[in-house]
Amino acid sequence: MAAAKKKSHKGEGHRGRLREKFLASGLDGFHDYEVIELLLALATPRKDCKEQAKAALRRFKTLQGVIEAPPEALQEIKGIGPKNIFGIKFVHAVAGRYLKKRLVKKHPIRSSRELFDYLYHRLRDKKREIFKVVFLDAQNRIIAIETLFEGTLTASSVYPREVVQAALRHHAAGLFLVHNHPSGEPRPSPEDKLITRQLIHACRVMGITVHEHLIIGDNTYFSFADQGQIAEMNREYDRVYTF
Repeated sequence: MAAAKKKSHKGEGHRGRLREKFLASGLDGFHDYEVIELLLALATPRKDCKEQAKAALRRFKTLQGVIEAPPEALQEIKGIGPKNIFGIKFVHAVAGRYLKKRLVKKHPIRSSRELFDYLYHRLRDKKREIFKVVFLDAQNRIIAIETLFEGTLTASSVYPREVVQAALRHHAAGLFLVHNHPSGEPRPSPEDKLITRQLIHACRVMGITVHEHLIIGDNTYFSFADQGQIAEMNREYDRVYTF
């Protein structure tokens, strides 16, 4: 007796056509929901994910919103479970590692916007303040990135000594300071300004340059460098310590 044909699942032909379309021309011509559909289907290849993809896009508004949504929020959509989420989160993590490998010791970051674009997805949805330091060589190429402090940032919780020690450990010539505001509002607080001044002065003593302090909010940011405050704090140092 001839073996029974394997029963195809709903959407199998559609999924196959999407895969062929991608292999032929990349994502050109794809709708965002089709990208999400393929991501959802990576770990569940025999499950139709088209309607779930459309529902996710309706809820989170954009492709970026879906990719960055917390897993528990994604699972509130009917038909999306832990296996579906694997594809989205795996690709997100791979993209983050790819960007890091591409930037580290490769091309210098030349603007606050480039720094924001690189770190935004890592800090956007954090519920606590995260303080990262980007360590640079003499050509402003990234050597390493570390999270040094977490929680509510105050002058008593961010220690210049630890930042300087980390910079010396990486043999860094310069730094970018970056932290997020979970409220979504990136305007600096008086504490933010005090911390920035302390770190600039402490690093100057050791011959290390602080080029930027970026505060990341909800799809926006505040740049101390762009606003002239890094330069002003360096002038303050020169007035006090240069003879």
